[in-house]
Amino acid sequence: MKIGFVSDSLGGQSFDQMLDNAARIGVSGVEVNTGGWSTAPHFDLPAMKSSAEARGAFRKAFETRGLEIISLNANGNPLHPTDPKQGECLKDTIRIAGDMGIKTVCTMSGLPAGRKGDLMPNWVVSSWPPETRAILDYQWDEVLIPFWTEIAALAKVSGVERIALELHGNQCVYNVPTLLKLRQAVGPLIGANLDPSHLFWMGADPLIAAEALGAAVYHVHAKDTFLNAPVQATTSLLENGGLTDIAARSWSYITLGFGHGEEWWRQFCYRLKMGGYDGWLSIEHEDVLLNSLEGLEKSVALLKGVIPVAPSDFKLQAI
Repeated sequence: MKIGFVSDSLGGQSFDQMLDNAARIGVSGVEVNTGGWSTAPHFDLPAMKSSAEARGAFRKAFETRGLEIISLNANGNPLHPTDPKQGECLKDTIRIAGDMGIKTVCTMSGLPAGRKGDLMPNWVVSSWPPETRAILDYQWDEVLIPFWTEIAALAKVSGVERIALELHGNQCVYNVPTLLKLRQAVGPLIGANLDPSHLFWMGADPLIAAEALGAAVYHVHAKDTFLNAPVQATTSLLENGGLTDIAARSWSYITLGFGHGEEWWRQFCYRLKMGGYDGWLSIEHEDVLLNSLEGLEKSVALLKGVIPVAPSDFKLQAI
């Protein structure tokens, strides 16, 4: 496995500063945000779309520092009913990735409205009252599956081999069953971007999820979650308070090791390897309280102590 980070983790730094720090702290690559919910401070989407020279210069900036481009990440809601720009960002990102020889694109599944004509996305997480079934049928059968069938075809034509969907709240694909459902409907080009931080706050077990997904894990975000037990005891994990008021929330994103210790991350890496994953652990720093560079440095140090690097050389002895 190899360690990298998401470029927005150092979103306050210039492109060159971000890459210089990546080389200095000893990661092997960077996953680059291209738009969607991100302002994409390190990626000029229109320029990359129109200019082979810009794409070449972008790649060279990585290569001269001994870094890889892990993937491109269009992390928005490509099925937003009133914001088609997010879907177009995903399509442009796939085309650009193909032009640059990047094989993995990370994104979200998207969350459409609850019915045709509605203006806001609608996330259904309950089977009652009965209209929830009608919402889900519309979202999956009329919007989600047709959209991703189209996107998979675009990816194949563009030369992108893997679309890694983040299992994320407020998306149609947010857990193992929904990922596998879409994968079955669309095909194996669709896989998971397994981010344990989201599974933590939704009450799932990322260790078991890694095992259950197996070969469907195409990418991993290394991000931790702090579960604030005294608050959780009264509000549950269904949290909609402000992201910056950590003390008042039942959960918050946190630097690796501050929510779950080194032993947990060691087990996570081992479960991934059990399932055949030997790819990237891409750190996504979203800790409100810790300095972003310090948080990255601490996260890299933790992962360096737990990830398997060398291939296994175990052989049964002839007896």
